[in-house]
Amino acid sequence: MKDSRVASAISHWAPRFVSNGVMLADFEEITAALERWEDWCAAWSARAKLHEDLGKESLREGCRLTAGEHFVRAAMYYHFAKFVFVQDPVQMRAAHVKAVECYSAALPLMRPPGERVTIGPYVGVLRKPAAGRSPVLVMAPGLDSTKEELHAYAEPFLARGIATLTFDGPGQGEAEYEIPICGDYERAARVVVDWIETRSDLDAKRVAIWGVSLGGYYAPRAAAYEKRLRACIALSGPFDWAEIWDTLPELTRETFRVRSHCSDPAQAKQRASELTLRNCAKNIECPLFIVAGRQDRLVPAAHAERLARSASGPVELLMVEDGGHNANNRPYRYRSRSADWLAAQFGLPRV
Repeated sequence: MKDSRVASAISHWAPRFVSNGVMLADFEEITAALERWEDWCAAWSARAKLHEDLGKESLREGCRLTAGEHFVRAAMYYHFAKFVFVQDPVQMRAAHVKAVECYSAALPLMRPPGERVTIGPYVGVLRKPAAGRSPVLVMAPGLDSTKEELHAYAEPFLARGIATLTFDGPGQGEAEYEIPICGDYERAARVVVDWIETRSDLDAKRVAIWGVSLGGYYAPRAAAYEKRLRACIALSGPFDWAEIWDTLPELTRETFRVRSHCSDPAQAKQRASELTLRNCAKNIECPLFIVAGRQDRLVPAAHAERLARSASGPVELLMVEDGGHNANNRPYRYRSRSADWLAAQFGLPRV
């Protein structure tokens, strides 16, 4: 019998793993052999090392593009080794260090290449599709995702001439150890937009924000207050995090507790009440594209519908009727379409 936490992780997140870069055969082999949650991080890290070693071998042979692909895949596996493995901070952080290391190794090998950037207290990855001043999409991870996991999400935007800036905000990735989760995510967004304005290669007049899962709360929250954001894309974000707190998986609640730097579940639940769009969604005036899965078992689809009703600007709601959380089981239904929508908002030609 599998540990209930292993079963929960497989049940809730299998489509996410596969749609974001994990090979299906690897996922099936790793999870089939796992019975105890305590073994999760080590099992995923072992398979990650296989892909990391392939990357090093390809690099030695001068096959840079292939090496980059292997390093990106290794980073995803190390990331999923640590993503909600908060019960063992030592193992979790070791896997996280490797995820960052492998993704950083891949940056100069990507097409287009990536640049690791420091934005105040945060770390991000900037990828630009071409020379010249590019419009830019700021990409916010969710509760247990990081800038590295957003690689597959970024590709459709890059293909349409939009630069992507993925970054670890409060409670996320490289910031999670020192900066706790906060409800007023607009503070982080303001720092990022200020930084964009210092870059001569980015068009600060055409900046949008995107967020996935809990990032699907962060992005519209930022758009409600940071008026330099010209458009917003929100995937399966909660309208009010506290409203669904008691129905969330145990792994999710504990991960939120750790990354919000709370001492116990009661304090974490209280902190969750600070993550709400109830009093600010009406302030969202920029164009807003919302994606949700009708079959979402983590964040009910009604939260997306509530956001769509509450915003003041133009809204497009894409409800994937057979989609789960983030519609990761049906990525072809929305990933390219959301990139087409943003390209249109920026006045880019259709491609």
